[in-house]
Amino acid sequence: MFPLRILPLPGELVPLHIFEPRYRQLLEDAEKTDIPFGIFFNHTMNSEKVGAFVTLESVLKRYPMGESDIVVKCIDLFTLTTLDRLYKDRLYPGGTVSMWQVKADQQAQIVLVEEYLHYLELQKVKIDGTAFSIYQIANELSLDFDDRLKFIFCDDEKKENFLLGRIKYQKHLVLEAEKSKDVFHLN
Repeated sequence: MFPLRILPLPGELVPLHIFEPRYRQLLEDAEKTDIPFGIFFNHTMNSEKVGAFVTLESVLKRYPMGESDIVVKCIDLFTLTTLDRLYKDRLYPGGTVSMWQVKADQQAQIVLVEEYLHYLELQKVKIDGTAFSIYQIANELSLDFDDRLKFIFCDDEKKENFLLGRIKYQKHLVLEAEKSKDVFHLN
């Protein structure tokens, strides 16, 4: 278990800098045995004790003093039941969890996809394809901690409405920023 102040969503790739001896040991174990591990969302707003189950995607760089830059991918979410300071004979924490078994590939409905594509167009982002999962869209919206928690606890049918609301709000911000460009003039 790796307690951090982040909450990756399924499908999200997250860069991490590993420097503490206990997490260097966790990285070593993950590399040797190809085991996934948990990132517990260590924040006061996490009253439900949720976290992300991740796999090691790649080691980007190793430093002479043993530190590493890595990328992990979230494959599921969990609820933490117990957290132990040490996992068996290891330096890093461990715990007991209940896996959520998230359907990360659940395809978004056409209304959400159209709004998302329009939002990307406003951002001047080109993307191939028109089939997206709701988690792909959520990951691209850079949701804050509060929104991430609200999103994951929505019923499946309400997740899309939640994302539609966030896209519409972010589109509004982009359009207002565009309008303000015409108001300000350089001296």
